[in-house]
Amino acid sequence: MFESLAGSTVIVTGGSKGIGKGIAARFGAAGFNVLVVSRHLDEAEKTAAEIGPKASGFAADVSDLEACKAMAAAALDRYGSIDVLCANAGIFPAAKLDVMTTADFDHVITTNLRSTFASVSAVLPAMKAKKWGRIVVTSSITGPITGYPGWAHYGASKAGQLGFIRTAAIELAPFGITMNAVMPGNIRTEGLDGLGADYLAKMEGSIPQKRLGSVADIANAALFFASKEAAYITGQNIVVDGGQVLPESLMALEEIG
Repeated sequence: MFESLAGSTVIVTGGSKGIGKGIAARFGAAGFNVLVVSRHLDEAEKTAAEIGPKASGFAADVSDLEACKAMAAAALDRYGSIDVLCANAGIFPAAKLDVMTTADFDHVITTNLRSTFASVSAVLPAMKAKKWGRIVVTSSITGPITGYPGWAHYGASKAGQLGFIRTAAIELAPFGITMNAVMPGNIRTEGLDGLGADYLAKMEGSIPQKRLGSVADIANAALFFASKEAAYITGQNIVVDGGQVLPESLMALEEIG
């Protein structure tokens, strides 16, 4: 059995919706103090209330370093430590290259990639002082492994996160801090639902398990990386996708019926 981390503190950015909300709930169920971070305080506090009395909400634009420093200060003030950061905040608007603007590109890179740097940077003083910490980044299969029309900027941001963690993990290793990434496939969230029933059905058909993932599937992987038992794993990534990236073509799936 895994050693309990009850009483530890986790910050979850982008924690009021989708995968982030699932991560926050899973850590709360494991006994963590949870700081749910969102751009909108009412949404963060609503999610925190659903988790329970050990959770609270905080509003921050995590692409801004000063806002992230305020986020870290709030966690220390409320809970006395920062043990885990789940850097989950992200967006995935679609825009194909012939219509994508530099503003579109910069917005996604700033929200998804710079926010990873800013949130990590803000929690490092507390983690280094304690000589212990876990950082878990929510990346994606899109960019590092696969591509999808309209998401070139998103894919670049997610591949960039993996490049970031590999060097950061080396720098942080002497302080007992690990940094790893979870790479979700297609997970059933509010954002994915917005792409329509036809999209969802086609995606299910391209996954060997014939289903979309749940937010719990991603949250459980994040909780593993946060565990004491994962102490010797750093700078790594795990794909959680129901086998989506495995078939070399749709014909491979037709062979299994």
